Amino acid sequence: MDKESTVSDVIVKQLAAWGVEWVFGLPGTSALGLVEALRRSDQVKFIQVRHEEVAAFMASAYAKLTGRVGVCLTIAGPGATNLITGLYDAKMDGAPVLAITGQVKLQYLGPGSFQEIDQDALFHPVAGFNKTINAKEQTRELVILALKHALTEGGVSHLAIPNDVQKEPWELQPQPWEGSFPAFSVEPPEQALKQAATLINQAERPVIIAGWGAKQAKGDLLKLAGKISAPIATTFRAKGIISERHPLSLGVLGHTGTQPARQVVNHADLLIVLGSSFSEQTDIPRSTPIIQVDLNPMKVAKSFPVKLGLWGDNRLVIPKLIGLVEAKGERKFMDEVKGLKSDWEEKLDKEADPQATPLRPQYIMRLLEDLAPPNAIISLDVGDNAFWFGRNFRMEEEQDLLLSGYLGSMGFGLPAALAAKLAQPDRQVICLTGDGGFTQVMGDFLTAVKNNLDIIVVLLNNRELAMITVEQRTEGYPKFATELTNPDFATYARNCGGEGWKVSQSEQLERALKEALQSPKPALVDIVTEPKRIF
Repeated sequence: MDKESTVSDVIVKQLAAWGVEWVFGLPGTSALGLVEALRRSDQVKFIQVRHEEVAAFMASAYAKLTGRVGVCLTIAGPGATNLITGLYDAKMDGAPVLAITGQVKLQYLGPGSFQEIDQDALFHPVAGFNKTINAKEQTRELVILALKHALTEGGVSHLAIPNDVQKEPWELQPQPWEGSFPAFSVEPPEQALKQAATLINQAERPVIIAGWGAKQAKGDLLKLAGKISAPIATTFRAKGIISERHPLSLGVLGHTGTQPARQVVNHADLLIVLGSSFSEQTDIPRSTPIIQVDLNPMKVAKSFPVKLGLWGDNRLVIPKLIGLVEAKGERKFMDEVKGLKSDWEEKLDKEADPQATPLRPQYIMRLLEDLAPPNAIISLDVGDNAFWFGRNFRMEEEQDLLLSGYLGSMGFGLPAALAAKLAQPDRQVICLTGDGGFTQVMGDFLTAVKNNLDIIVVLLNNRELAMITVEQRTEGYPKFATELTNPDFATYARNCGGEGWKVSQSEQLERALKEALQSPKPALVDIVTEPKRIF
């Protein structure tokens, strides 16, 4: 084919100039010009997936892990509609993602040609920036605006490019990253910071609740907590922001959290909430005085009034507070905190019974916690596996957790693991999933094999949508439509070209996990486990 530069080449070069390394997606008729430009690029690599939902989940997970724009690509019509779940995950968790879709030729837009849908209407609710490149002269400007919107707003941008426009001859140098963004920082006025310090100094039982928005300030977070002698609870998304073995750590607050976190938070006289959006899953008390710090002013006092709301970046606000608050010796209530934590650890130890059959999730989490590298990336699917992980697995500060937060979508775990391994190939990536979540996307285990991504899938196989069963029981309904018929997942992994182990006894589990962690291939450990929540 002619090597003349096209609109698609200009798009790919602009993506590369702004640091895009990967595009996840599927080729097809209405996107072939874009795919050809990616084939010719020596800067941006195309990762073919088996389902477009996986491409969007990968883009979302990549953005959450790196802070850079995740990009997914597919065709008009069914390809575009298949992206939507993963894009809503990015939108709701504030991850910068760019979705690029092909579109039918310009002259066929409107009358309803093959695979033509109203893509503008489709993407309007999910994309903060949603445009079609109708002329080659628009190309660079619209790509830059799409990237800027995704980065500055923390959400989804969408560009549709008609098939014929993609292939038009066009040559234009990309606009560099440098000089494209203003220098800015957001921090509260000095008087508001002093007011916050006064409230903290007066408190007898202050507790810090750290959310995802405090992730980049974790070093200063511990300094603040140490200076004022305040324990730290985290939201589920921020699990591991500090080591959960640290004396000041209470673990996760919420429905998938620890008893000490709930008890200590409920009896606090001041909550210092840093970068948390007050999800109903976290269930932060409304009656306790709250200091809230958030970079998004719309999230400050979003659901109910707080004692003091501070609009600012926690990376800037926390160091200022450290300089203003009074140093406190160990508070009286810290003895109570230590006692609660000791009782909780004893309870978890008793629950992690290696002799129980079928294997208990608590034991699986304890063993995985012991074996996982201290800098592992853990991608977590939605289901009962997430309940046990949030409650029983103690993360280290250097570990990273990827999950579908506000959307809570099953099927996120495997795509997130694929993206994480591409983004940071030198780190161990562990996908923790259930049989329900894995079977939604299991075809893309082949994507791991094709791209030599040595991820580890730890699959809790309880032959049931166990979390839904619990919800049915809670609402007084009988169990219905939650039982699953499963294949032999270990054999499936081997048939795909990876490695697989099936585990039903405790003595098999440690060996299987160790071998999987050492495998140079994508590996899957299929663990037959107890579906009931036995504590």
